[in-house]
Formats: sequence, structure tokens, C-alpha cells
Amino acid sequence: MQAGLRVVAGGAKRNGVRTALRMTGTAVAVALAVGFAPAVATAAPRGPSDSQIAAAQAAADAVASRIGALSGQLSAAQAAVDAAHAESALKLDEFQARQAAYEDAQQRADAAAAAAAKATADLGVARGQIVSFARRSYMEGSTYTGAAALITAASPAELIQRAALLEAAGSHRSDVLDQVTVLQEQATATEAVARTTLSEAATLQEQATAALAVAQTAEISARGQAAALGTQQAQLQTELAAAQQQLTGLIGERAAAARTAQVAPTPKPATPPAPSGNTTRAGSGSASAAQTAIDAAMGYLGLPYAWGGGGTRGPGPGMDPDEGIIGFDCSGLTQYAYGQAGISIPRNSRSQYSALPKVSSNDLQAGDLVFWGTDASDPDSITHVAIYLGGSQVVQAPQSGDVVKVSTMWWRNYVGAVRPSA
Repeated sequence: MQAGLRVVAGGAKRNGVRTALRMTGTAVAVALAVGFAPAVATAAPRGPSDSQIAAAQAAADAVASRIGALSGQLSAAQAAVDAAHAESALKLDEFQARQAAYEDAQQRADAAAAAAAKATADLGVARGQIVSFARRSYMEGSTYTGAAALITAASPAELIQRAALLEAAGSHRSDVLDQVTVLQEQATATEAVARTTLSEAATLQEQATAALAVAQTAEISARGQAAALGTQQAQLQTELAAAQQQLTGLIGERAAAARTAQVAPTPKPATPPAPSGNTTRAGSGSASAAQTAIDAAMGYLGLPYAWGGGGTRGPGPGMDPDEGIIGFDCSGLTQYAYGQAGISIPRNSRSQYSALPKVSSNDLQAGDLVFWGTDASDPDSITHVAIYLGGSQVVQAPQSGDVVKVSTMWWRNYVGAVRPSA
């Protein structure tokens, strides 16, 4: 099957509601074509009255209306999910930016701490020197340790030399003390900045984490809402099916009564218009080949749909937007199925319809391929193909997000059928 699948049998991905509404439309059409045919013979067998059929139709319409209202709620729920996804992504991006800032601040704080530690160590050395100086001065009875050195000089030249050395040593001690003081001030300031930066970054990190949690909670809530509405939708569709079954039964009874009374016969389904391309009418075909194809397709029930996936070799990887999914699209499934029966058919649905012998809608048999499009009168609009199983059922690979499954045959936008085994 090709990209156009999304416009058939309900169109959008959320096709449950539209499928139900389509079924209702079919019931209305049948009622108009058959169920409300007037009784023209007074001796006609008794059938359901117009009021009974109208009441059944009203019941089906009422459920369909509720489903239509629910569809709006589902759309709103999906919008909430999408908004939650977007908000979550924004908060995650913000969190990552704040986290990067926090890590940068941590690195700067580590560097500042290292510098402060070095300055403190240097200060410790200088303080040790000062303590030693004070101790010697106390023990020697002088606050100036150089006095003894000057007094004991042997000559004026030695006195001058010792004085110069002592002065240099004193100056060095003063420079060291000044430098340590500056480093201590810098270290203190750096530590304060580091502490402030870390505190701010930690606060931002907490805020970002909290915002992300809020977004995640909103998304989970929205998904839960959508799931609950989906359950409600399924319940309503069950009600609709029951209402339609009652309506169809009444219409059938009316039609049977009308035929018995020799009223105008019930219209048969219209024969699909002659398509462009091959117009060969199908013969009876090979029942064995048809069954082999059916069995091959049924062997993959539950396999994911993959846009552009599968073919004669079996399931295959889908293409974007189904990249990474291994499965079949609609025409890939039909091509594979008939390949297993030794019958080679084209890969895409329109070519399958164009190339193979045609079958009228009132002559369908198990194994025939049935087709739908956007315009029932135009084979070039074909977007979907399935394998007819008989008993108003088909096996198909419907659309993205779905799986290979058995479905009830539908007639809206039905284009026609072919018989590959003929």
C-alpha cells in the first residue's frame, strides 16, 4: 500500500470514530435504498413498519451523534498531550542549560578552592617564619635579631655586609607577608563568589527539575484522559453496532416482505465502473491458490503495519515515518500472499488493480483483492487493498499504528475487485 492509505476507510489515524460514523452512513443509505420502499400490495406479508425502522435508525443516529461529540473530546485530549510533550521538551532543555551552568560554576569553585588552599599554605609558611623570628628575639633578649650580628662584626666592611643582608632578609619577609595577605584576601573573595555561584546554580537546578516533573505529570494525565476516552469510544461503538444490527435486521425483514409481495426487487450493489488499463473479466480462478494466499496473509495477523514495508520476500522495514518498523503495508501484504501461491503481482495497489482480471461486486469469492480509493469511480484514486475472505470479511494491513488483522468489509469509496488466481 502507498501513502494514500490515510485517506481511506476513515481517513485520519484515529479512525475508530469515523469508521463508526461511516457504518451509520451505510445503514442510512441502505435504509433509503431498500428499507423505506413503500408497500404497494395490500396482501403483502407483514414486515416491520416504517415507525419501527425509523425508531431503529434514530437509535443508531443517537449513538453516532454521541460518538461524534466524543471525537471532539478526543481531539482536545490529543492536543493536551501534544502541548504537554512540547512543554516537557522545553523544560528539559531549560534543565540541561541550568545543569551545564551548574557544572561550570562547580569547576570555577573548585579552581577557586585550590587557589585559596595554596594561598593558605603560603600564609602558613610566612606565619611560621614570623613565629620563629619572635621566638629567637625572645630567647636572645632582643626584638631585633640582627643586633648581635652587627655587634660581632670583625671590621667595618663586614658590618656593612651583614647590615645589607639583614636588611634584604627583612624586606623579603615583609614582601612575603604582604603577598600572603593579598592572596588571603583574594582567596576569601573567591570562596564567597564560589559559594554564591553554587547556591544560585543549585537553586536553578531545583527549579528546572521541579518544572520538568510538572510537565511530565501533565503529559501522563493527558495520556490517561485519552485512554479513558478511548475506552468510552469502544463502548459507544459496541452500542452502535448493536443498534445497526437491529436496524439492518428490520430492513432485511422489510426487503424480504417486499420481494415476497413482488414489489420492485432490492437494488443490487452497483458494478464498479470499467477501469483504465486491463479490463479482462475474471474467470473462476484457482481456489487452491486463493486459499494459499489467504493462509499466507493470515499467518501474519498481529504484525505491525509498516509504511512501504514488505513484499514478495515477506515483512520488511518501513520507510519514514515508519522507519525501524518491520511489517507490511497493504499492497506489500497482498503481493507477499500471492507470491506464496506462486502468482506474481505488482507491488503497489493501483498497479495490482490495473493489471489483474476484474470481478464484479456481486461475484466476490474468497481470495479476491478488493480496493478502495478517494473516488469510487476513479481507479487512479485507489489508496488501499485487502484480501476478501468471504462472509463480508477481509484481511488487511490497515495503516500506521495498526496491525495485520481481519475486518468487516465496507463499501464506502469501494472501487472494485480483481482475481489474481484467474
